[in-house]
Amino acid sequence: MVRQHAIDSSGGFEISQFRPTGSSASEVVADVEAAVREGRLQPGAALPAVRTLAADLGLSPATIASAYRELRVKGVARGHRRAGTRITGAPPTAPRPPLVVPSGVRDLLVGAPDPELLPPISVPPTGPVSPRLYGDPPMSPALAVEAAGRLGADGIDSSHLAVVGGALDGVERVLGAWLRPGDHVAVEDPGYAPLLDLLAAMDMPVVPVALDDFGARPDSLAQALARGCAAAVFVPRAQNPTGAAWNQARAEELAAVLAAHPDVLVVEDDHAAEVAGAPAFTVTAGRRRWVTVRSASKSLSPDLRLAVLAGDAVTIARVEGRQALGTGWVSYLLQETVAALWRDPAVGQLLARAAAVYQRRREILIAELAARGISASGMSGLSVWIPVPDELSVTSGLLGRGWAVAPGERFRIASWHPGGHRDDDRG
Repeated sequence: MVRQHAIDSSGGFEISQFRPTGSSASEVVADVEAAVREGRLQPGAALPAVRTLAADLGLSPATIASAYRELRVKGVARGHRRAGTRITGAPPTAPRPPLVVPSGVRDLLVGAPDPELLPPISVPPTGPVSPRLYGDPPMSPALAVEAAGRLGADGIDSSHLAVVGGALDGVERVLGAWLRPGDHVAVEDPGYAPLLDLLAAMDMPVVPVALDDFGARPDSLAQALARGCAAAVFVPRAQNPTGAAWNQARAEELAAVLAAHPDVLVVEDDHAAEVAGAPAFTVTAGRRRWVTVRSASKSLSPDLRLAVLAGDAVTIARVEGRQALGTGWVSYLLQETVAALWRDPAVGQLLARAAAVYQRRREILIAELAARGISASGMSGLSVWIPVPDELSVTSGLLGRGWAVAPGERFRIASWHPGGHRDDDRG
């Protein structure tokens, strides 16, 4: 590792820039990853310009560009139009650091549900629960009945079900059932930051699929699949961070594109479910490999780390088989709690109220922004996506005025993915 130092003429502060070392692209990548892992290179730090580092190390610019490209694919770095290549905080070298909200600042970072709109929970909810014993089915019969009814009502085949520890756990298990490191995955751009980190940790390069208000664009999906993706992950409603939601027409268009790729694994992450404020649609009908993930965490409680998977027989069997070798099963206490809440008519009324409240809040915020000449989108869910010319100055300015908002850099893909494009900054 080499560090070069300079003096900032504005205030005399010492600036230290990390200079990777190595005699090949793989060695440069390894040096950067080690520096991130050991805390010597922090999130947001800039890497030297390609030609500058190439001259320093006596390597060709193509070699350094190849190293930076691998770092971007792995999620360790991202490209910025004016600021060069900078470190993210993503795994597989280090966990993404939490965004800390100062005391007294209104927190709009997390997108967490309103506690006033979550049902009260007691465990067990309806008296003693028969303990789950070794050899019993991994899914509670009561939860299976409730889940099948809800999914079936939305047109999703519930013949084969499994239960996992939350939406992202389900996505990881499903991808792991079919894919291997190096397999490409089509994902929405902008997309859910933890999903991007997960795919980086699994060494599965992402291929961005552009969005509009109705979710993934069919033309962009066709282009992504043409690049040889083994899987595609969608959020049909309450897309994080844009709030996009499918309608019937968009679901049919996406299904038509997917029909030309019958072996692609399709994953639908329906994380907000009943509180999304939009109807459920699916593109999974008739597919060979598919899963719909229906989470309880956003609607019932973030602490209820539970999601139900509906999918084809082979995928569900693979998920349960691998689960049996590790955690074994999701606690029956959690499963029975979710089943009881789903059965309760009062909880159903509360969920309908929550969806209406979230929708009203989105509409008010978007209208107030529009009245001030600021465009924003948010068709469903708990997120609103706002284009800005310079997200760093906007997020910093809002923080100084008592509002903490998430920078769009955490969600974008195309700005750093090889062969991608650059959109305006968004926050």
